Amino acid sequence: MSAPYLSVRNLSVTFPTRTGTFHAIDDISFDLARGEILALVGESGSGKSMTSLSIMRLLPEAAEMSGRIEIDGRDISALGRRQIENVRGAKVGMIFQEPMTSLNPVLTIARQMTEGPVRHNGVSRRDALAAARTCLEDVGIAEPDRVLAQYPHQLSGGMRQRIMIAASLALRPGILIADEPTTALDVTVQSQVLDLLVDLKARLGSGILLITHDIGVVAETADRVAVMRGGRILETGTVDDVLGAPQHDYTKELLASHLTVEKGLKLRDAQFEGARP
Repeated sequence: MSAPYLSVRNLSVTFPTRTGTFHAIDDISFDLARGEILALVGESGSGKSMTSLSIMRLLPEAAEMSGRIEIDGRDISALGRRQIENVRGAKVGMIFQEPMTSLNPVLTIARQMTEGPVRHNGVSRRDALAAARTCLEDVGIAEPDRVLAQYPHQLSGGMRQRIMIAASLALRPGILIADEPTTALDVTVQSQVLDLLVDLKARLGSGILLITHDIGVVAETADRVAVMRGGRILETGTVDDVLGAPQHDYTKELLASHLTVEKGLKLRDAQFEGARP
């Protein structure tokens, strides 16, 4: 495996509370290279999304962070606001769980997709618009000019998620963070978005940190997996190793509950098929 583009070492995030200090993330370490997908998996509240916000330096003001985060060989842990803004987008992009809350409802898609390249790369709006068109084509949008002229509310959930991915790709970052990117989508569109992420990894060489609670998504898309619970990473390794021969009891529980749900869905589908006239 190539050298890590993202390296997290001894990352901890705490919050002061009335009853003491709450450890949202507790001394975690992991690496992510370009051209691979690392899945960060665990139940709600395990610290997955807090990890992504730490990497993007988007933590709430009350949070206290310690440890080291390196992106492309540069420690970003102590960068000031202006400096970190030059890292976001250009070095690491983020695809949020619900694109409707990330896209500005009063700006066209064209306006939102060109702001980053104009600011970070100093290109003209005309060149940025041409690049936005290319990015939309990269994510499988057949009529980019029509979409660029539209507003978020005029588009479906799946289309908005594709646009968020395209916007993240506009600056060709080395790492993409995808925080539960398929949660709000139906099963068919979920599959299309996951296929798109795998294709982008192969075609553009981007590293992807995929945050999910879904073991099925991990098995389908990831190269490596890190299992989180209570702000800690309990187990990490290749997908085959962790899912095929889990070492930690919590990982075994996750796999067992996934198999139970999967069997239930298959039974439901079989019963549905049998009930058809």
